[in-house]
Amino acid sequence: MKTKSSVKFKTQGLAALIGLTVTLGLAGCGGAATETKADIIDPQQPVSDWKMVWNDEFDASTINSQNWTHEVNCDGGGNQEKQCYTDSAENSYIQDGILNIVALPAAEGSALPYTSARMMTRYKADFKYGRMEMRAKAPSGQGSWPAFWMMPTDEEYGEWPRSGEIDIFESVNLGVAREDGTAENHVYGTLHYGKSWPNNSQSGQAYSLASGANPADDFHTYAIEWQEGEIRWYMDDHLYATQRQSKIRYNSKDEAVGLAHRGWFTEYYDQLSGELKTYWSKAPYDKEFYLILNFAVGGTWPENVNDLGVDATAFGADNKFEIDYVRVFQCQQNIDTGKGCETVRPGYDSLEDGLIEGKAPVPLPPSDGVAKNLDIFNGTLNANWIAWDCCGGTSPAIIADADKGDAVQFNINDNNGTVLGFSTRGGHFGDDFSGESSPFDASPLVDLNGTLSFEMKVVTPPSSATTWLLKVEAGDGGPNTGDVALNTSNEGADPVVGQWQTYTFPLSVLQDAGLDLSAIDVVMIFPAWQTGEGAEYLITNIAIEGDVGGAPELVVFTDDENPSWPMWDCCGGSMPTVELDDDAHGNVAEFSIGGEPTVMGFISRADNTDSPAPFDASAILSNGVIQFEMKVTAMPGDAAWMFKVEADNNATFAELTLTDSVEGVSPALDQWQTYTFNLSDLANAGLDVSAIDVLMVFPAWGAGEGAIYRLDNVKIYDPTATSVNNDVLFADAPATGWSMWDCCGGTTPTLENDDTAHGVTAEYVIGSQPTVVGLDAEDGVFVDASGILANGVVKFDVKVVTPPNDAASVWMFKIESNKADTFAELPLTGSAEGKAPTTGEWQTYTFPLQTLFDAGLDISQIDVLMIFPAWGTGEGAVFRLDNVMITAL
Repeated sequence: MKTKSSVKFKTQGLAALIGLTVTLGLAGCGGAATETKADIIDPQQPVSDWKMVWNDEFDASTINSQNWTHEVNCDGGGNQEKQCYTDSAENSYIQDGILNIVALPAAEGSALPYTSARMMTRYKADFKYGRMEMRAKAPSGQGSWPAFWMMPTDEEYGEWPRSGEIDIFESVNLGVAREDGTAENHVYGTLHYGKSWPNNSQSGQAYSLASGANPADDFHTYAIEWQEGEIRWYMDDHLYATQRQSKIRYNSKDEAVGLAHRGWFTEYYDQLSGELKTYWSKAPYDKEFYLILNFAVGGTWPENVNDLGVDATAFGADNKFEIDYVRVFQCQQNIDTGKGCETVRPGYDSLEDGLIEGKAPVPLPPSDGVAKNLDIFNGTLNANWIAWDCCGGTSPAIIADADKGDAVQFNINDNNGTVLGFSTRGGHFGDDFSGESSPFDASPLVDLNGTLSFEMKVVTPPSSATTWLLKVEAGDGGPNTGDVALNTSNEGADPVVGQWQTYTFPLSVLQDAGLDLSAIDVVMIFPAWQTGEGAEYLITNIAIEGDVGGAPELVVFTDDENPSWPMWDCCGGSMPTVELDDDAHGNVAEFSIGGEPTVMGFISRADNTDSPAPFDASAILSNGVIQFEMKVTAMPGDAAWMFKVEADNNATFAELTLTDSVEGVSPALDQWQTYTFNLSDLANAGLDVSAIDVLMVFPAWGAGEGAIYRLDNVKIYDPTATSVNNDVLFADAPATGWSMWDCCGGTTPTLENDDTAHGVTAEYVIGSQPTVVGLDAEDGVFVDASGILANGVVKFDVKVVTPPNDAASVWMFKIESNKADTFAELPLTGSAEGKAPTTGEWQTYTFPLQTLFDAGLDISQIDVLMIFPAWGTGEGAVFRLDNVMITAL
């Protein structure tokens, strides 16, 4: 895991490297180390369409300079290694058809204590896609670090590792004792990618043969098969690791909402805009790379594992990195993509086996168009915003005020000119900022009496008279309000020294002043430019808010027509009517079908109403439904009854039979029946739920003559929502589609009655087997919390009945998404409450969704929640859960 010598600042992510052999193979439940399973190893031989396009068999008397260039430097490989690389025949030579790379003690007074060789094919043999293969015998000893790897020829995506690195084979300290007393015998295959150092990422797999054979004892074959979007690692033709490009999940509006697979990513500057962006594509592994062979001594990785440091006795003429050959094959099935010649085995595309989860960040969920409020500072600063001084060189601070508690303090030292306030713009963040740039979409609030408001106290006025101003910007310095005087607020007052005053600005006024409400990212409060010297002032309770209600819903018909959704006969020429039915239903919509084939229902398009209002159900896609009641008063024969819904002027639609509903029943004569269709099922059937404009219920086309039927209580809504995205996963019993769950301990959690306040609760008992426990969703059931990222939380109550036998056990919370594709894991003390459980007491724990998102969780497909004593330390624990929910505050 090294990079070219010109990169002086590359480090090794030591903790990740040391942890590879511990954490590899861990899946959703706490897992164990990966090991070879001989009974499933049945590799196919490479197919005949692999064609060798380059090779070096090392059968000449000297190293072929047409193939290889020696690096000559003492840069330490970028990893604080202990060797100088030379082109000396003492460090690299061919003997008996074998390339030998040898690390030797350097002469006294040398820059570094060892010499060795690093050879590369750059500009002599560069490759994009193929099978890269080496047969070699590795050196051993503490501090030894041989490698066969690849680097990008032209670094088209930027400096390391933005343009990528492919480590085909590496080993460290072979033959040296491990912690368990066995001899080190692992090899590693790794990718490096992502952001520039020190925020770089890597992912890979450690592997050892089931026989326990040591790579230093004999020759073995190491290879990758690299194709567009995928790289696979082999040892002796056993596929032990696969890595792939990330796969983004999109909603019906083609907006990124999560990751279907978390793989590699990169970050580079867009050629048109010049903006640094994150990409979840085949990049950076879609350009030419060159081959590298080297034998390093020591460095940040080998010196910090096994026996530590460097064993000088391990380096001499007899401890060699011996390479029999290096070969490169090209897949003739598809030269452009490298696909069609895969050597695979069962399980290679499973996260529990060969497929590796990468380190790609989860895409920030798009605005869902749902009205929500934003607190920028209310005693605590929003995690995604900073208090900011544009140009004055000060650092705004949070201090205690006698009247308001914690408030943000701003100071202006001179009249050179500055503006101050709050920002969520990425370019304003420092290196230590852990939040995310999160422009706020306030546009849904403008029709809900939306305002921007704050409280302010001037502690010390500017040395000269000035006008106090508000300025709000959107879109990285794009549309803004310009300078708006504070005395034009609803309160109409100028600041008074020593007094707290409230300032309120309607969003409609700010919009009229030029602000794009959909992407607010900077709010500034300041004395006019170059007039603020000496000013000190405090700000608190700054918020953008309106009269936000619950989850969006549409009532199409109940007792009367919705004027934006009139009753409609597509093609039969009839006029649907409103009729009086029984006491329970009152006025209902009645439809009659004559001799002409037709479909009927409700429509919201410009040709049918003066006020069309297509409904955007994106925010309730996970749990939302279309539901109606129906009574047939005259049957049309044996016709199948259909339900069809269209969107965006029939750009998309879904059509199902009524028996495909949740209820699964056909209409019965003169009986009111309820029909429910899940929005997620309709979306899977092809419907874009973001612009629903037609709902139809009808007998199959051409078979409906004589039918008369009535509809009532037609609506689109989220039946689980009591407030915006309030998903209760357990309250007296698990929610539909969820179950109490013991991953690995073999117990069956039970429902137990507790105190009056909690009633029936979920009880878990941890036995001798290591396990994690909690709530698990069945296939197809999940919570999409992307719409409440800014103000959502995961919240639950816990009571420890009996603590674990191990008094040092740490209580943990883990939450997973999309079958453990992403997760976040924190101790319960990492909650908002910050307390460990107390035996015999109910305690509430709250984790902000933003915290979980920042920790790597894809919040759009949450399907497992776990609360448990740390893996392997929970024996004897008995505890209860209640009121488990994912909700907006």
